[in-house]
Amino acid sequence: MSSIEEIKVRIDIVDLVSETVQLRRSGKNYIGFCPFHENTRTPAFVVFPESGTWRCFGQCNEGGDIFKFVMKKEGWDFKEALEHLAERAGVELRPRTPQDEHREEEHERLRALLEDAARFYQHHLFHTPDGAQALRYLQEKRNLSRETIERFGLGYAPDGWEVTKRHLLGRGYTHAELIAAGMVTQRDDGRTYDRFRNRITIPIRDARGRMAGFGARILNPDDFPKFLNSPQTELFDKSSLLYGLHLARKAIRRQEQAVIVEGYLDVIAVHQAGFENVVSPMGTALTEQHLYALKRLTRRIVLALDPDAAGDKATLRGLQVARQAMERT
Repeated sequence: MSSIEEIKVRIDIVDLVSETVQLRRSGKNYIGFCPFHENTRTPAFVVFPESGTWRCFGQCNEGGDIFKFVMKKEGWDFKEALEHLAERAGVELRPRTPQDEHREEEHERLRALLEDAARFYQHHLFHTPDGAQALRYLQEKRNLSRETIERFGLGYAPDGWEVTKRHLLGRGYTHAELIAAGMVTQRDDGRTYDRFRNRITIPIRDARGRMAGFGARILNPDDFPKFLNSPQTELFDKSSLLYGLHLARKAIRRQEQAVIVEGYLDVIAVHQAGFENVVSPMGTALTEQHLYALKRLTRRIVLALDPDAAGDKATLRGLQVARQAMERT
């Protein structure tokens, strides 16, 4: 993400504005008296946490994001506000370069590749004999409806070393792009093979709903590991991605609470049951980046990890991380 986006993720607009304005909750938003004009009878200033914006509906009749708020409050230009907020957020600023623009274009290409892979996997789940076993597992063992399976984009990776690879190359992608997207594994001799084979696939999307990678579960109990994620890539970073957040955002804001469970199949099952304010860090490691993302939506976070030794340990660590994140701006 860009420096500006990272600053917005790390600095909660409610915390920032509360240093100047006494806010009180009103539904999913916050209201107070505008600090930029005389306003003592009817609160005209509204902060919208979900979008990270504010607006004065009174004499000012203007609004903006955290940068606009600091610019107006301090009388600064954008550069001054950017430097101030970057220092506060602990974000290092660097000028945007042609290389940055090229990198964004590459990322869009990789996201398109991952979307193609997700469609390929779902086709195999619903329309091939080999995929039928995976479909039975999801419907009979996991009790997932077809609607839920389609909503979350679940699929089946064929049992072959180069089936997915050949399909994506046939779609016009290069070997280098397949490697960069985490779709293939490269041997020491340079040859590549499919990373996901004979597995149920779960598309992993970022908070904006853009493809980032995959999680995958075994069908053959003799295979290992039980769950396999995409490797670390330019798009896939487990330390910042929360599975299901793009689908849970509205429910988290509406219920003023986020529930964190341990795995992506847990998220899917709970969403199907009607509880949509649920996300997962795709494992037991909860990070400050995860909490920063949730803090923009709610201050109430419930840890509902597995009731085993690993889950207990993760819960204790999660509480410590949550405390640190909530104390910071």
